[in-house]
Amino acid sequence: MKCPFCGCNDTQVKDSRNADDDTAVRRRRECPECGQRFTTFEHVQLRDLMVVKKNGEKVMFDRDKLARSIYLAVRKRPIGNERVEKIVNSIQRRLESTGEAEILSTKIGDLTMDALATLDHVAYIRYASVYRDFREPKDFEEFLETLEKMAKITGEN
Repeated sequence: MKCPFCGCNDTQVKDSRNADDDTAVRRRRECPECGQRFTTFEHVQLRDLMVVKKNGEKVMFDRDKLARSIYLAVRKRPIGNERVEKIVNSIQRRLESTGEAEILSTKIGDLTMDALATLDHVAYIRYASVYRDFREPKDFEEFLETLEKMAKITGEN
């Protein structure tokens, strides 16, 4: 594993343990060149997934991109990294278990929206504002009205 600090190609594993409901291995590494320590995660990948974007472009599924978008939505919210990693793992497993080699980007967005809706309402709204491309305050108002109607139907506050 290459050191992210100095670029040395020979880092040493100092500690390994299971992480994320035993779906990943967390490795603590140290660089012999600069002495910096960093953490890596090893995840199971069942198959290569291609994401079909709205414009038809196809790109490889990027787990880190999904994680970054969720971390951005939950930024400054009382949500731990473990919960975000569980959501990312869950979404990735669901996508891989479909048996499809190509997944629509809207499917990933919808799964993420569903997960955030049950996790944190503010994070859900933040993600929705980007995913649904809110352009003006009216878009937020309409979305919040829909949320309020859904909460009344399901009995949530």
